[in-house]
Amino acid sequence: MGRKFFVGGNWKCNGTTSEVKKIVTTLNEAEVPSEDVVEVVVSPPFVFLAYVKSLLRSDFHVAAQNCWVRRGGAFTGEISAEMLVNLGIPWVIIGHSERRQILNESNEFVGDKVGYALSQGLKVIACIGETLEQRESGSTVAVVAAQTKAIADKVSSWENIVLAYEPVWAIGTGKVATPDQAQEVHFELRKWVQVNVGAEVAASTRIIYGGSVNGANCKELVTQPDVDGFLVGGASLKPEFIDIINSATVKKDD
Repeated sequence: MGRKFFVGGNWKCNGTTSEVKKIVTTLNEAEVPSEDVVEVVVSPPFVFLAYVKSLLRSDFHVAAQNCWVRRGGAFTGEISAEMLVNLGIPWVIIGHSERRQILNESNEFVGDKVGYALSQGLKVIACIGETLEQRESGSTVAVVAAQTKAIADKVSSWENIVLAYEPVWAIGTGKVATPDQAQEVHFELRKWVQVNVGAEVAASTRIIYGGSVNGANCKELVTQPDVDGFLVGGASLKPEFIDIINSATVKKDD
């Protein structure tokens, strides 16, 4: 059985109530492939999660952009996995490079977060990726392998994990990994999972690409055999997000 195409939209720290309503209206009116072909998840800021969930079409789902590493309590400013479950939010993004780089979230901390979120019944989009310096020094594969290992160490089942490879140098920069560069890393990631977790998990786990994905370049990236979808940043706030969702048909016909 093939891996179902996955498209996530990370809205990051953007939006007002009226802007969010406009984005959701665009999504709700869009003609896209069925849920059998593509799984679509959008990730608004925490303050809009319930609002988006109440308005969004039933075949699209909602993700939080982060959650706390353990049960709630005296952790000012944090949102617990239990709260997300209580709101009926099925997905969460964990380990995005902006949190790794700006907030100094370590590989181990990200691994702990993934493990805890899964234990509470959330599905996780787990982000990994190298900086420009790491790529130029030839350590890309070692970096993403270490990030993946920190997650694997805390996880007993991969059924509810999507791995998102996002080269830090391509996020919000307008630079994008070439299809060959993306495929090379996705192939190495799948090989790492096969060797260190198991062949079945490697074959079934979706590895998606993120990093300046847009309506134009998605059609090239999608042709790569180990690219199972996209985690989209800025373009997920624009109508071209629909084009990215529709690139799933290219994959299906590939």
